Amino acid sequence: MSGTGDTEADRAGHDTAGEAPAHGDLPEYAERVLAVAELIPAGKVMTYGDIAEWLDEGGPRQVGRVMALYGGAVPWWRVVRSDGALLPGNELRALSHYRAEATPLRTAGGRATSGHIPRLDMRRARWDGS
Repeated sequence: MSGTGDTEADRAGHDTAGEAPAHGDLPEYAERVLAVAELIPAGKVMTYGDIAEWLDEGGPRQVGRVMALYGGAVPWWRVVRSDGALLPGNELRALSHYRAEATPLRTAGGRATSGHIPRLDMRRARWDGS
């Protein structure tokens, strides 16, 4: 399972401030994506591509679009890029969630990287849906 490349959510950022439309107002695909996001356990993540594969429909960009438009109503920080980079513009908010949930992180070593935002440890944090 792997999502590759930037998704629309990576460029636009998740709509973490907005609320999802009332039930029944969401497109069926969006409801399915958000339902999978809600299944991801605390401390684990799935990539945009993982969710598309799980649903056997769409791709990373479609999942990213759903998360950008409606993701504020679910644990959006658990739906991530395949490279483990934190969502641009929401790094500190996501990092707060990851630390609270003990999500495995990778920190860059050395003095030159001191103070840099860590990445997710995808090998340990990735949830396969089982």
